[in-house]
Amino acid sequence: MAVRSRLRRSISRWADSGDQEVRDLREAHGGDDVAPIGQAPDREPVQLRGTLRTVTLRPRGGVPALEADLDDGTGVVTIVWLGRRRIAGIEPGRAMSVAGRIGLHDGRRIMYNPRYELMP
Repeated sequence: MAVRSRLRRSISRWADSGDQEVRDLREAHGGDDVAPIGQAPDREPVQLRGTLRTVTLRPRGGVPALEADLDDGTGVVTIVWLGRRRIAGIEPGRAMSVAGRIGLHDGRRIMYNPRYELMP
């Protein structure tokens, strides 16, 4: 009975949809030319690829700022475009590649005004 219960737990962990989504993101956005977000160094030039989870307009110091969370299955980085209220094509679920430097702000990893490329 204990073996069956362990097997059932293993299968349910393997079949967890959240884990499957993470595996799919890693597979879709991994590559030799990009760093995994979870392992990307801070304050050094990096190229990242992932899927936008959220896109929000948040003013910073009275200046409009478009914020988006980029996820590749290994971690999340917040992308901020200062002075922008909207950018065509920047929407949740969209895959994109960004290049810039990651910094820390209030405990969050953030990349300001990166170069970006929308993926099909």
